[in-house]
Amino acid sequence: MLTFLSELDWSPLWISLKTGIAATIISFFMGIYFARYVVNARGRRKSVIDAILTLPIVLPPTVAGFILLRIFGLRRPMGAFLLEALDIKVVQTWLGCVIAATVISFPLMYHNAKSAFEQIDCSIIHAAETLGMSNHEIFWRIQLPLAKPGIMSGIVLTFARALGEYGATAMLAGNIPGRTSTISQRIAMVIQDGDYQTAGFWTVIVILIGFAIIVWVRLLTDKEK
Repeated sequence: MLTFLSELDWSPLWISLKTGIAATIISFFMGIYFARYVVNARGRRKSVIDAILTLPIVLPPTVAGFILLRIFGLRRPMGAFLLEALDIKVVQTWLGCVIAATVISFPLMYHNAKSAFEQIDCSIIHAAETLGMSNHEIFWRIQLPLAKPGIMSGIVLTFARALGEYGATAMLAGNIPGRTSTISQRIAMVIQDGDYQTAGFWTVIVILIGFAIIVWVRLLTDKEK
């Protein structure tokens, strides 16, 4: 076992953790912003925006990856502009991993935050308005603290989804060892080679990480009750 661990390439773990953390941070701020916007929106606009933000959940990851590839490909206007004007390359880079993971995991953060905001008693908001509090103050001092349990759940689900993302990441970022090869991609690759020991090891690692995060958030939530 010690020999196996000493010879193991640990880069998929670090790439997956970095990708998961970056995607979760981006999804956190975007999810809260759009959740608040949609909750306050009215009419057909609300339904249309909600459908667009939810779409990645129902799309197969490979379809989402193909769309991203068509957007950020070097021969596409967006990809060419980013490379020529800003020297930013998305395809087959770690940035591609982050973008793919964010697109796939974002709806989980958005929906949990939106549900949490919708469950807040409107009378509390109205009472705060009668006391002269601004919308900014109401959001930071009332809505966000009351929605914290739902937001925390969104963070956990978003990170877990980003950590295990495979389809869209493979399409956009590829599977370059030491650069874009995540745990999920590594598992798929070694299974093709018949290396079930390595695949099993990485599977256990992913399960342990997910379990540890869920327990930590659960303990934190129970402590605040």
